Amino acid sequence: MAIEVVPLPVPATADAAKLQDFGREVKGVNPGTLSPEQFQEIHDLLYKHGALLFRDVDLSPEQQFALTKAFDPTSESYGHGNNKTGGEKKSILHPDLKTIPRVPQVQLIGNGIVYDHEGLAEAKLKHPSHTTFHKTRVSPEDEEKGYTRYYRWHIDAALYDLSPPKVTTLYGVNVPKGARQRVRYDDGTGDELEVPLGTTAFVDGRNMFNILPPELKSVAVRTKVKYSPHPYVWMAPAHALSTGLGIMSEGLEMSYDELPPWEESKIKVLPMLWKNPVTGELHFQVHPCGVAELFVAPLPSDAKREGALYPDGAHLADLKEVRELLYKMQRPAIAPSLVYPHDWHERDLVLFHNRGVLHTVVGAFKPDQVRAFHQCNLAASDDPKGPSEEDVAKWA
Repeated sequence: MAIEVVPLPVPATADAAKLQDFGREVKGVNPGTLSPEQFQEIHDLLYKHGALLFRDVDLSPEQQFALTKAFDPTSESYGHGNNKTGGEKKSILHPDLKTIPRVPQVQLIGNGIVYDHEGLAEAKLKHPSHTTFHKTRVSPEDEEKGYTRYYRWHIDAALYDLSPPKVTTLYGVNVPKGARQRVRYDDGTGDELEVPLGTTAFVDGRNMFNILPPELKSVAVRTKVKYSPHPYVWMAPAHALSTGLGIMSEGLEMSYDELPPWEESKIKVLPMLWKNPVTGELHFQVHPCGVAELFVAPLPSDAKREGALYPDGAHLADLKEVRELLYKMQRPAIAPSLVYPHDWHERDLVLFHNRGVLHTVVGAFKPDQVRAFHQCNLAASDDPKGPSEEDVAKWA
C-alpha cells in the first residue's frame, strides 16, 4: 500500500496560507516497521513539513527508539542524557520525566498515577503547570472557567554539552478527554486561542524567520546564541513571561558559581537560524529561556547600512537587552493565527523536526485525569548548521 499524505486539520483561528506547508498526516504505513525506502520518504516528509501524525498506531518503546534513532543513526543517548533527568534535582525538568527502565532513551510523561507501565511499578506523573513557572498566573476562578496558558515555548535540547536532537517522537498511550480550554496570552494584546485539553502547540521556525521585517532578518542571519551552562538549573529560580516565551529579567537566575560543575568548552554557542538539511530553508530556532548572550556579526562589506541594526556587529551580554531583542523577534510567530494546537487521541504518534519548530505544553489537568505519553529524542551526532554565505549575502 502506498504512503498517503494529507494536510493536518488546522483550526479555524489559523492563517491557512501561513500553515499550508506545516504538518501532514501519514496513512498506509506502520511507523514501527518501515522499510528503508519507506523511511527515506518519511524522513524527507518530516523535514519538508515539520511534523508528521500517524493515527491509531501500536508502538513499543523499542520501536519508538529505533524510529527516532533512524533520523540520526550514530545518536545513542536521550536528549538530556540517559537517566540524568532524575538526578539534577534542581533542574526545572526534574518533576516532568520518568525513564522507561529497559529503554532509557524513552521517557514517560503525563499526569496522575500510572501503575505497572513498561517495567515501572508505579509512576507519579505531573503535567507541567504555568502556575509554578510564570511570574503571574491565571486565577483559580478563571482556571475553573477553562482559561489557561502556554507553559514554556522551547526546543527539546540540553543546550549544554549535548547537541540538540534532530527529531522528537511523542506517542499518546492514555489521553484523557475533557472540555476545551482557552489560552490567554495576558500580555496586553488581548490574544487568546481555544485549544483541545492538554494540547501540544507548535509554531514553524520558518514562519518565525519569514515574517520578520528586513532589519531583523539581517540580525537573525548574522547572530550566534550563547546559552547558559546547565540552563535548566540556571533558570529554575526565575519566572517566565505570561506567554511562556522567555524569562522575566529579575536577577533571579542562579549564579554560575552555584551551578553544578561546568566547563566553558561544553557551553553551547549556536546559530540563531538553523538550516534545513532537506529544503535548505532557514528556521529561527532559539530556546529563549536558556539564552545568556548574543553575538551579532558585522554587516557584509557590500550590504546596505541604512536602517540596519548593529551594522558593525555587537556582543549583547545584558540579559534584559538580550531577552527584549529575542522577544521582539519571536513573539510575532506565536500569534494565535500561526499556532497549530494538536488534538491528541490515544495511539497518536507525532514526529516533529525539533530543529525546525518550537513547541509547548499547554493547559491543566485535574489529579484524577490520568495521561501517559512516551517521548523520545536523542542528543544529536552534530550541532545544527547555520546560514550559508549565500544566505548571509541574501538577508543581511
